[in-house]
Amino acid sequence: MGSLWSEGHSSSILCVGASPGPEGLIASGAEGGEVTVWTQEGAVVGRLALPGQEDVTSAAFSPAASAHLYVSHGDGVSVFDPRNLKGPVEDFRSAGEEEINAVALNETGSNVAVADDSGAVRILEIPGGKVCRSLRRHTNICSSVAFRPHRPNNLVSVGLDMQVILWGLQKNRPLWTLNLQDAAEEAGDQQRPGQLFNPPLAHCVSVSGCGNVLGCAAEDGRVHLMRIGGGSKLEQHGAVKAHTQGASQAHFISFLSHPHWMVTGGNDGLVALWDLSKHPVVNPEGKTQTTAPQRRKGKSSRRRREQTTSGPKLSISHGDKVNWLCPAVLKGEPSVIVADQSTNLTVYPLSQL
Repeated sequence: MGSLWSEGHSSSILCVGASPGPEGLIASGAEGGEVTVWTQEGAVVGRLALPGQEDVTSAAFSPAASAHLYVSHGDGVSVFDPRNLKGPVEDFRSAGEEEINAVALNETGSNVAVADDSGAVRILEIPGGKVCRSLRRHTNICSSVAFRPHRPNNLVSVGLDMQVILWGLQKNRPLWTLNLQDAAEEAGDQQRPGQLFNPPLAHCVSVSGCGNVLGCAAEDGRVHLMRIGGGSKLEQHGAVKAHTQGASQAHFISFLSHPHWMVTGGNDGLVALWDLSKHPVVNPEGKTQTTAPQRRKGKSSRRRREQTTSGPKLSISHGDKVNWLCPAVLKGEPSVIVADQSTNLTVYPLSQL
């Protein structure tokens, strides 16, 4: 069912990024400092080995300039021209306090956020890479970071301290923090006898295209969902039991019929596609999703809902632990690109929907 993209790497692929646009390129990063750029058919455009041979942990194209590819390795970020992959156009050394786990760009490409092992999130100005903000609240590794669409002053970060933090960048402070462990206990999650308990360490965060729903893949196998209401308050939170082992990846998809399609991947080797438009966190009134519902001002409701009835619309037994998922339209076909423990990428079509 999936097609294999091979001969781009000699070590395990850790991350994948897709350039916007119908002719957009794909970039992947691997252990040992390998960066590879691909066409939409899976042909290698360019390969590069970074001098320090540090693992490439994240790769992201600028939404505003597809000729700028941002790659994190060690505590630095390098910027490449993906069509001329010879050396970096810019190098931001010590962009992170410690090793960087993820990079994210805002909608205009004027800021890059980096999440690192110290728990810090730093915001870099583009061009130049000057650190303009340092956000410190995580008490363990910060694993993932994302800007909130349509809200340039909002950023979300998650970490191995099980915290989800929505930041207000105007004052460089958290607008709210959700502890996923507390949320699970509040929901009455009970550990069955003999069940191996995995705490909800947060691995990956994504924001829906409407900007109002967060999804976070966690070690407890769930994708934790949060809806943001008026005044950027946390209005509701809940979860989808998505994987039998840790969920490593969760990404909202921008190119399907509505903004609340999500693809997830886990240590159980499954890749799953979810329609979350009727989930009570996403759509509390249970109406057909067209526009975001109007909410009364006032105290936010922080109830938690768990979806147990509706399963994924598509479930793929990939078979290997998922390192990264990248939704992309490849030659007009909605697809998901999967990186695992191997040296190959696998592409699965989503078009049967």
